[in-house]
Amino acid sequence: MKKSALSLVIIGSVLLTGCYSYGGWQPTVDPYNDPNAYRINQDMAECQQLAKQASGGTTKETAIGAGAGALIGAAGGAVVGAFTGNPGAGAAIGAAAGGFGGGAKQGYEAETDYKRAYATCMRNRGHRVVN
Repeated sequence: MKKSALSLVIIGSVLLTGCYSYGGWQPTVDPYNDPNAYRINQDMAECQQLAKQASGGTTKETAIGAGAGALIGAAGGAVVGAFTGNPGAGAAIGAAAGGFGGGAKQGYEAETDYKRAYATCMRNRGHRVVN
């Protein structure tokens, strides 16, 4: 029961965040008085690739967070379940709760890293980034 719950949590988290994949976010660049304005599109494409590498990827990070959260949640749930007389059910509930929580946390952090790396790359190439 514990192993199947862990598998479901990881697969569900990866599928949910894999569909999102940074949501097409791009930094807003102000081209006014930008001596490198002609390079904005090329720099955005290159910085996007660099940001994806720097952030580790939402799907990968979410899967790692879901796995770690599910293991911790399963252990805690089994302890609580043992007190109520059903450690297997407690472990399954703990794995699900911990997995989704851990996956969401890691996915959010990867998203933040991606946005920060993308904007920093554009700034380092001489562009004024608004957000």
